[in-house]
Amino acid sequence: MALPKHLDDAADRLHEAFARIEDARAKPTSQESLREWLSALTDYAQALMDLHEFSNESVHEKLHLLSGLLKLQSFPEEPLRELEPQAPQTPGT
Repeated sequence: MALPKHLDDAADRLHEAFARIEDARAKPTSQESLREWLSALTDYAQALMDLHEFSNESVHEKLHLLSGLLKLQSFPEEPLRELEPQAPQTPGT
């Protein structure tokens, strides 16, 4: 399955789980409603985790595409600290 399809699927699962959470919360508190709520919450957390993972993969793919367009061999493993703005030094410190 293509990455955009995975993202859409995870987003759909997230919305469905949220609706189930709201339905379970609207019911009177019972062992069954708490079980439904916990199951929906678990599904929500899994869908959220998948959405996060697929989003990161999408960003990673875009970075590789950009590096190819810029003819970069690879990305550095560590941040480019020498390019980060330095705090101005005040005399006498």
